[in-house]
Amino acid sequence: MSVFMDLNLTFTGDKDELRKLVETAAHLGYSTVAINYVFEPDTKKKTPVPTPLPISELIQTPPIVQGRSQPIKILNRLTIMMSDSSHYRASCPEYRHYDLLAVQPDTDKLFLSACMTYDIDLICLSVSDRLPFFYKRAPVFGALERGVAFEVSYSAAIRDSTRRRYTLANAMFHSDICKGKNMVVSSAAEKALEIRGPYDVMNLTQLFGLTERCGKDAVTTNCRSVVLHGESRKTAGGIIRTFKRPDTAQINLSEDCPASKRARADITEGN
Repeated sequence: MSVFMDLNLTFTGDKDELRKLVETAAHLGYSTVAINYVFEPDTKKKTPVPTPLPISELIQTPPIVQGRSQPIKILNRLTIMMSDSSHYRASCPEYRHYDLLAVQPDTDKLFLSACMTYDIDLICLSVSDRLPFFYKRAPVFGALERGVAFEVSYSAAIRDSTRRRYTLANAMFHSDICKGKNMVVSSAAEKALEIRGPYDVMNLTQLFGLTERCGKDAVTTNCRSVVLHGESRKTAGGIIRTFKRPDTAQINLSEDCPASKRARADITEGN
């Protein structure tokens, strides 16, 4: 049985509405959701990165997933709205508070950097409006090789007919470039009425130009790959130093020998 995921439930500050969103997602059959904190840095002054609220404070008891006997898994996600290269800080410690890290670039140069160099999990595509720039296959394939996925959201198409046309056209443009690889479809819902069931989303992806198989991967396998990529991004930052332990029989344990003192200290620490 497939594990469905929605990696974009927009955090608006209304905890009651957020609880309804999570409960609706669980009722529709989603096993994993991500609460998305949208961060728009100020170019003139250094805006601090928001800290996510503890899951236990938002939802004390996670609801049970429909058709499964386990509670829904809730992740925290940060999306950086980028209009300048300084908005992404590679060594920012606050990024580690989030399970997933995404960026939404506004220019072709930022899009290229996000695809080729940024240590992120998702690249958000603004499909609900006219594309601010056009991109080519080379940076997209570079992102795919690094395991970075592209996200298309559908909730804006529910709110407005004009955005619906843009969403369909832009999603088809991207699916034609990436051929459905590493493409994630999420809701970006702010209210419970804006989220749709996973099978409805799979049908919607066919309007995006995806095949039936790619449409299913967009809400299952590709989402799981993004979650695993986020886990490795948070943990793959350590350094291991190894050295050969000296043989005690070959060490001169003389009290006056500085090398012997260092060797005894190494042996003591090793034991």
